[in-house]
Amino acid sequence: MDNQHRKIAGYRELSEDEIAGINRTKRLAEDVGAHLDALLGVQGIDKRALAIAKTELQTGFMWAVRAIAQPETF
Repeated sequence: MDNQHRKIAGYRELSEDEIAGINRTKRLAEDVGAHLDALLGVQGIDKRALAIAKTELQTGFMWAVRAIAQPETF
């Protein structure tokens, strides 16, 4: 799996720094997602607002990964 990043269709070859950046971003996204899930347990929380926050943060993390990976396809 040393060169697995070279086998992804539509992506250019990524450097080790780029792969590390993507992996760090993905880990941060998981941590943020877990935090938002934990907030569901807060009494009286606005679940609609929290759902919007989750969606917007997912979008932001997706764009951060795309900024690094710069896919060549749609």
